[in-house]
Amino acid sequence: MVSLQPPLCDFGWKARPFDLLGVDGKRHTLESARGKNGLLVMFICNHCPYVKSIRERIIRDVRELQQHGINSIAVMSNDPADYAEDSFENMELTARQYAYPFPYVWDETQQIAKDYGAVCTPDFFGFNADMELQYRGRLDASRKEAAPDAPRDLFNAMLQVAQTAQGPREQLASMGCSIKWKDKA
Repeated sequence: MVSLQPPLCDFGWKARPFDLLGVDGKRHTLESARGKNGLLVMFICNHCPYVKSIRERIIRDVRELQQHGINSIAVMSNDPADYAEDSFENMELTARQYAYPFPYVWDETQQIAKDYGAVCTPDFFGFNADMELQYRGRLDASRKEAAPDAPRDLFNAMLQVAQTAQGPREQLASMGCSIKWKDKA
């Protein structure tokens, strides 16, 4: 497992379109996913210990952000060939088990991860209503273990985006497992 930190926010960068199959059997696009005040695009997976350690807080924050017009979508871009836990069938099971309140979609070709420049799981991209990037940082101070009473970096940043269309100028990078890229055979 390689631990990586993604680059910080490239303010104003425009969200790239996508059309991906969700575990709910529906196709999800940038347009169908966005909320009136913005969109949180999360690159996650099932096997990553970083994602597992924050999964319940992600769910909490996403539910609360929905009340402020910020919708969310989770993209799984890993190649499941080496990590069976990341298969589409296991994505379905995980989404059901945790009652994900957001579409969980499969980037089977890994093109969306490349288009967004995602490097790890979790990797968070917070966009305003104009689909301009305003946040690319961590959920909170937790790493593989939950940090008690950690400030809610992502939630507070996206709440600010919902209210002002601008993200905080100071952001701390997320940390997680590298995306498992397909072999270039």
